[in-house]
Amino acid sequence: MAGSSRTSFSKRQKERARQEKRAEKAQRKAQRKQDTDSPPETPADLTVTHDEEGQPVGFDFHDFQ
Repeated sequence: MAGSSRTSFSKRQKERARQEKRAEKAQRKAQRKQDTDSPPETPADLTVTHDEEGQPVGFDFHDFQ
């Protein structure tokens, strides 16, 4: 009898872990949906710069912060 109660306990633990994982996943999904529903931020004005030859210089990572 002791063996069967242990398996039941393990099954309950696994099911509880699955439910918690599902709840966390749903919460993250709701957070992502809320983030995408908000209006996008207005980008900063980017200034095109030119090198010595007059060719435009590409934007860098730091230009978008």
